[in-house]
Amino acid sequence: MEGAWVALALSLKVAGWATALNLLLGSAAGLALARWRFAGRELLDAILTLPMVLPPTVLGYYLLVLIGRRGWLGGWLHEQFGIHLIFTWQGAVIAATIVAFPLVMKSARAAFEGVDPQLEQAGRVLGLGEAALFFRVTLPLAWRGILAGLLLAFARALGEFGATLMVAGSIPGQTQTLSIAVYEAVQAGQDDTAQLLVLIVSASCIAVLLAAGRLAPQRRGQ
Repeated sequence: MEGAWVALALSLKVAGWATALNLLLGSAAGLALARWRFAGRELLDAILTLPMVLPPTVLGYYLLVLIGRRGWLGGWLHEQFGIHLIFTWQGAVIAATIVAFPLVMKSARAAFEGVDPQLEQAGRVLGLGEAALFFRVTLPLAWRGILAGLLLAFARALGEFGATLMVAGSIPGQTQTLSIAVYEAVQAGQDDTAQLLVLIVSASCIAVLLAAGRLAPQRRGQ
């Protein structure tokens, strides 16, 4: 049973880092897609949404090609800095970040597009610069939508399995997350452990979804 709590701690660590990274990357991408008009914008949106619909094994293969020791990025990191990402918890973070990214990006784009342009224009008339306008007007109006996306992304990262297994493997105490631990327990016939892990994952995801659901009505009511 101790291994279950170790797997939970690792899953929370991976999901936490993935959510923090997506706060920056997903929000920035959502803002760019919401405000910039350029040729191919919807094509870019579709490409950035691909991790949501691609089979996990395909996504895992792409990551191996990218950050594996023979990959162009992974090979460069290994040669220049001696950094290895495959079969590490950092590799699991990368996989979880990419899988959950579309949830934050889509939510952030919708939230920023929902901000009334007249309110932002009023801020400009009052002399606010673009940075001050973003932090004092745009972000306060959009934060609920972004937070809802982050909560969904956290739940998705917490339950990530396929791409994480391909990139990080299943090393107990190092890269074995909750979802992978469930798979290993079932394969080993350890039903009690599998049931405990499933209950932990289910309870965690339900709590996150309830929190995200509480945000949505408030955002629509603004």
